[in-house]
Amino acid sequence: MSLRLLSIILLVHSATLAAAPNILFICIDDLRPELGCYGVDYIQSPHIDSLASEGLAFTRHYVQAPTCGASRYTMLTGTYGPGGNGALFNRAKQLKTDPESVGPSMPAWFRQNGYETVSIGKVSHHPGGRGGSNWDDKDQLEMPLSWDQSLMPSGLWEHPKGAMHGLANGEKRGKSKEMDVYQSFDGPDTAYPDGLITDAALDELERLEKSDKPFFLAVGLIRPHLPFGAPAQHMKPYRDAGLPETLSTEKPEGKTTWHSSGEFMKYNRWGKDPNADVEFALEVRRHYAACVTYVDAQVGRLMSKLDELGIDEDTIVVLWGDHGWHLGEHSIWGKHALFEESLRSPLIIRSGKGAHAGARAEAVVESIDIYPTLCQLAELPTPEALDGISLVPQLENPSTPGRGAVSYHGSRVSLRTESHRLIIHKNGFTELYDHNSPDRETRNLSQETPALVAQMAKMLYERAPNKLSDKVFEKITP
Repeated sequence: MSLRLLSIILLVHSATLAAAPNILFICIDDLRPELGCYGVDYIQSPHIDSLASEGLAFTRHYVQAPTCGASRYTMLTGTYGPGGNGALFNRAKQLKTDPESVGPSMPAWFRQNGYETVSIGKVSHHPGGRGGSNWDDKDQLEMPLSWDQSLMPSGLWEHPKGAMHGLANGEKRGKSKEMDVYQSFDGPDTAYPDGLITDAALDELERLEKSDKPFFLAVGLIRPHLPFGAPAQHMKPYRDAGLPETLSTEKPEGKTTWHSSGEFMKYNRWGKDPNADVEFALEVRRHYAACVTYVDAQVGRLMSKLDELGIDEDTIVVLWGDHGWHLGEHSIWGKHALFEESLRSPLIIRSGKGAHAGARAEAVVESIDIYPTLCQLAELPTPEALDGISLVPQLENPSTPGRGAVSYHGSRVSLRTESHRLIIHKNGFTELYDHNSPDRETRNLSQETPALVAQMAKMLYERAPNKLSDKVFEKITP
């Protein structure tokens, strides 16, 4: 190859990269779709609402798993993966022993295609993406080959594990029963870990803006994960606020994916039970709301920095909640169930694609769809092994229908369609709920509508055959 031809190829490659969009991916932990842009008027979320006003909010986005590690696995790989919080570490081991069997993660794919990839905070399951006793062992990576940098500023919390469940000014979780389930400290945003994560992200944006490469920057904010601690300024709007009544608070009858809220109940609750104490339940909800408003402020800081650096229009922004969270619905305080409240979360994409800023898409979509969507928006080829499909059709026309969403936890698997949710247990027991009925997920109709159960089971089996055994499938669809 002549020197002149090589120079031309390099110039074309550089020009292509220069025209490629940047990507800012914001991950928020345990975020319910209770935001102003989702039609809720009792949560103050002006910055997320502003982002939605410039992009498209997906009102029926569902995660694959109601737990942090498994949900993030699916988003980052675009595949229906294994359950459990160790899923990414197990993938890392497989990548080391049998690399040909492991497809590229989303950040790895963008990295291979000329992007600088940076992770800050909780993007994979462990903030900073490392293992070890304090989650800071540089030899134990959750996502090898994916990030040019994977950062977690721990500050007074000393290490990522301390920051993950940290309360104000460096308080770390030792024994959970000795840590308050909620708190409001009168101090700056940096009194809690998300303030430091955002500070680091702002520094990285300034550095990345000067690079000759496009960037893929993922910022993982921890709140509103337990414990519900946030600066007092963000609690102020809710201090004496009355919130709407929680619907369907009874423990469900019969076999379901209900659980006893163990993650929540292990914290110090001053001897109170939110399922029996209405005032305590309200106070928990107020502190959760304060955490949402606190995180919203961090989103605002990130958006302002894009504007300040003049790269606002050159950057695709995705805001994604890793799963939902029950605040008393079905008598659950937490996630880890296959009910609507655990599986539905916000998804907002601002891409400049289409002329529908501020619209809402009602299509049922999944977290695995994000990877192929960003590939198409960045005009990159899409890896063949992905299970998701691009959401660009919805970005171009918000009324475009979806294809339903598969979710799973433990040995149970679920399919959500426009109108129904089907849950199949390991032994073949089924739950079927009609979301067009006022009963929604409080009345199991599976015995009354076996034909619909069989139809949805077939849809689920065709979409994710590894999540439903042949034996169980044949039992449901004789």
